[in-house]
This record gives sequence, C-alpha cells and structure tokens, in this order.
Amino acid sequence: MSALPETSREWHLVARPHGWPKAEDFALREVPVSEPGEGRVLVRNLYFSVDPYMRGRMNDVKSYTPPFQLDRPMDGGAIGEVIASNAEGFAVGDHVLHGLGWREYADVPAKHATKVDGSVAPLSAYLGVLGMPGLTAYAGLFDVASFKEGDAVFVSGAAGAVGSQVGQMARIKGASRVIGSAGSDEKVKLLVEEYGFDAAFNYKSGPVAQQLKEAAPDGIDVYFDNVGGEHLEAALSSFNVHGRATICGMIAQYNNTEAAPGPRNLALVIGKRLRLQGMLVNDHNDLAPQFVKDVAGWIASGELKYNETVVEGIEHGYDAFVGLLRGENTGKMIVSLTR
Repeated sequence: MSALPETSREWHLVARPHGWPKAEDFALREVPVSEPGEGRVLVRNLYFSVDPYMRGRMNDVKSYTPPFQLDRPMDGGAIGEVIASNAEGFAVGDHVLHGLGWREYADVPAKHATKVDGSVAPLSAYLGVLGMPGLTAYAGLFDVASFKEGDAVFVSGAAGAVGSQVGQMARIKGASRVIGSAGSDEKVKLLVEEYGFDAAFNYKSGPVAQQLKEAAPDGIDVYFDNVGGEHLEAALSSFNVHGRATICGMIAQYNNTEAAPGPRNLALVIGKRLRLQGMLVNDHNDLAPQFVKDVAGWIASGELKYNETVVEGIEHGYDAFVGLLRGENTGKMIVSLTR
C-alpha cells in the first residue's frame, strides 16, 4: 500500500449563520489522516457537491436531516478514488460515490460507498445529472407531479441542476409546452436555445405572474417549484383545473430571518382542485435503477443536455456554496479537488 497523506483539509461550520452565510461562519481546518479501519475505505475526493438543502442544515432546528454540528466537518455528496481499502469488494483505484464531502480525504464506511463507472459518464455527472439532483427531477416530475403527455409544465429555478433536467425530461416525454424562469438573460437564452424550453423569462425583469401568463397563455398543468414565494403565487394563478405542483425547494426563503408570507391566492386550490405536494428525494430511491437507465440513454442520444459550474480548489468551498445561493451557477455547482 502506498504511503498515505499525513493530513487532510476539511470545512467546519463554526457558527450558525443568521441570514446569509458569512465567511466567518466557516473554517478550513487541517486534520490527521490514518489507515481505514475494518470495513472502511480511505477516499481521495475528486469532486464534492454544494446544494441548496445544506443551508437548512446550518440551522440548529429539527428537520428531515440532522443539522451540521459546530466545529465538525460538514458533509454532502462526493466522488473520489479509493487510496486504501480495508473492505471486501473495494480495491485501490476504484471510484466511489459517498456522502463525506467538504474535505480532501474521507474515511468512509464501505456500506455507504457506491462504485461508479467513469466510462458511462464523467465522474462529476454522478453528483448532478446522474445523481441526487437528477433523481430529484425524475421522481418529482413523473412520480410526485404525475406528469402525463400533453401537460404544460412550468419550472422555477430552471437553469439549476434540478430545474434544467425537469424541463428537458418533460419535453422528451411529450409536454405540450415547457416554460422556465431563471435569474439572468443569459440563463433564459440557455433554456430556450440549448435545453429546448418553449419559453423562458427572467424573473428579475418584471412581475412573475404577468410574465408567466404571457409565456403560458393556455395555463399550466404541472409546476415544479424550486423557489417558492412569488413564483408559487404566480403558478397558482396560472394553473388549469386539476393542476399539480411538486414543492421541491424554496431557495428564495432560505436566508430569510423572518417568516415569509404565504401565497395570497391559496384559495384557488379549492376551485381548481389543485394538488400541492412536497417531496424529498430519499423517498424515491426505488426509482434509481430506472432513472439511471433512462437518463444515461437520453444523454447518449443527445436528447438531454447538462451543464456544470466547477469551482477549483477546496479553499473555495465557501465561495462555491454562497455562489450557489446567489444563483451564480448554471447547472450543477461542483467543487473540484483534482488539481
């Protein structure tokens, strides 16, 4: 076995953010590295993921996933190479997907590591289009929102890792119209010209409700909500009877220090017989094999495209995360440690 590194750098949460996360809420610290114990592998991380849900884990509140602990390493999706193994079925050189990101080297229980094949797709794709965000899009559209051919679909946060896949999947499966919202004119252009959306608008350019009505004059049947707030209110106004919404995220509210007002037009749910359903991707892991098969096929055929925003260097982990919250990414935001 080759000599192991003596130390590893990892990001720790050192204070609970109030509102927008600040640099002083985090610390990049150096810790010793040791041989993996029985049933464990030591992984040199190549990429780790930053995701909107991580903002909620920085608050000390009871939720569907435990909060990050102070003065402990944060975690999240990561792809890496096994450099030492004390677990049957894992060899040095294997590439694995695991949950101990935000660090250079990870001591991972083998039962929580999944081998991935870099010949099927680039390794970073397993954190995005072929990973958790992709499965979120797939399950949220087809299972939670009960999408059917001919539906008109509206996606907020449509240039992000999840939203960009939702719109393309709807198009591939025969949506009558796919509409997306994004936060810049460049992203709007990307949605229409590269991802094949029928219409898209910059939500910063005017009232969302008005722009949505212009983009979807015949109304919408499915809304995939990544944003909440004004977008959800607009979708309620544009819904046709028996419309369905998948409530996946509310990034517009993640850094609020006071409770955000709810949609003022919620009574429309009654007359239109709408269904609004929240989702967590972990409830849909049974769909993973079919998801990987379908999406790998769509990528291979060129029907489905994806983008990644890659930030180089572990020292820029905080910058990547805050950039994600500000919408500076197109597609999946990833931190690369491959330098």
